[in-house]
Amino acid sequence: MNHYRCIDQEKPNELTSSQRFVRFLKRSIKGELFVGLALVLKEFLRMNIHTTQYPHERLPISPRYRAIHELLRLLESGNERCIGCGLCEKICISNCIRMETSYGEDGRKTISAYTINFGRCIFCGFCAEVCPELAIVHGGRYENGGEQRASFSLKEDMLTPMDTFLAGKQKEFLGFGSLSVDCDSKIKQTPLLYVIPKEKARKEEEQ
Repeated sequence: MNHYRCIDQEKPNELTSSQRFVRFLKRSIKGELFVGLALVLKEFLRMNIHTTQYPHERLPISPRYRAIHELLRLLESGNERCIGCGLCEKICISNCIRMETSYGEDGRKTISAYTINFGRCIFCGFCAEVCPELAIVHGGRYENGGEQRASFSLKEDMLTPMDTFLAGKQKEFLGFGSLSVDCDSKIKQTPLLYVIPKEKARKEEEQ
């Protein structure tokens, strides 16, 4: 019982105003406060700037950074890589991709509308990972400001402009969902590669 002290709650507080002020100073002003102020003052006098002056300075981002989507073109013809398979729309867990397709006069499927709601997109990268043609990728443009919460991006906003493509400035995607550097060495030869030369050799012998 020597370590306990009984407090009479009904007894009024006997501290005076001056005593309360002294108690406030003891509780609020301690040595750690002056240590922190001294550190801040020293760094201020040394003029060491530890912050990035954005937007004039920008930190480099990782090549696998998942930012605003981009739609690429075929390097041979300049046509859109997207074939309208709809896998990106089906796998999107945020339900933010919308695609409208139709068949043209040549019987090929064409994409009439393609939108992404960046207000709902969580940038998981599933759409880029599932795309069989590497048509939709995550680029390095991470600035996505808008006046409304649900900001949409149309296909024309994400597709590589034709003048940029003709100038040879379309960069092949090296980030999330792209092929690895050593992908050619990992591809296994199919039996078709062995059958065709044998059949060709047999036909040549018959002729």
